[in-house]
Amino acid sequence: MKVGVVVPMGETDAGEAPRYAEVRSFALQAEAQGFDSVWVFDHLLFRFPDKPTAGIWEAWTTLTALAEATERVEIGSVVFCTTFRNPAVLAKMADTLDEVSGGRLILGLGAGWHDPEFVAFGLPNDKLASRFEEALSIISPLLRAGEVDFAGEFYEARDCVLLPRGPRPAGPPILVASFGPRMLRLTARFADAWNTAWLGDPGPLAERRAGLDEACRAEGRDPAAIEVTVGVNVALPDLLPGPPTDDEVGKTLSGDTAAIAAGLRAFADAGVGHAICALEPNTPEALGRFAEALERFRAG
Repeated sequence: MKVGVVVPMGETDAGEAPRYAEVRSFALQAEAQGFDSVWVFDHLLFRFPDKPTAGIWEAWTTLTALAEATERVEIGSVVFCTTFRNPAVLAKMADTLDEVSGGRLILGLGAGWHDPEFVAFGLPNDKLASRFEEALSIISPLLRAGEVDFAGEFYEARDCVLLPRGPRPAGPPILVASFGPRMLRLTARFADAWNTAWLGDPGPLAERRAGLDEACRAEGRDPAAIEVTVGVNVALPDLLPGPPTDDEVGKTLSGDTAAIAAGLRAFADAGVGHAICALEPNTPEALGRFAEALERFRAG
């Protein structure tokens, strides 16, 4: 099983955001300590009830910079919201970034969910699943075949081609984050990998995977052809200011390095191909500790 980490990008509860130099250093540390991938979140802002507005760096710019800074790790998104960017242009951007990275991009895509950021940035937030289906109907053939001719309710890409092409003839792999039946059908139809999140142990995975298997049967797709990826919350308790909240208990892989290594093993045994881990705290010290757990996991 591959193991990757999400880089720090957003403001903390204290309103402090990492500078790019810190984000870059974190990614280089992850690469040096043997992780397989680094990931970005794609949001524009966060607004939750009874909390101040929180900011986050823009994902595509950050990922492009990290593609140039790193050499070995795969780079990915969990996940790019297709409504934030024109889908044909997004496919062009993805093929170009795959070229910049030397074929290391995993193109994670989703429909989006946080209404306040759509409203604040003047983006449509209706019929998100339908918009996502049309976006995939443009992005997938453009990356796979290099051309598309599509006209839908929300998007058009008429006689559109990708030229020049990146290092992989079929473009980067498409990862789709999905839960409901319709989104799972789109995953079965278009994706190379499926992401479900955020888990602390593989307990909920079987039921969620059953939904994907059913969607694959409906689409005539072999479920084995789609890699299973899981977003995993990982907490280092002794580096945190207090105990986990009631909401976090059961949703976070937590403990010392032996416990975290065992948790990673449980995900691998459940058939997960790639664990995408969000650390708490998301600091260089926590990353170093997690790297020790990664070493124990790989040692068996």
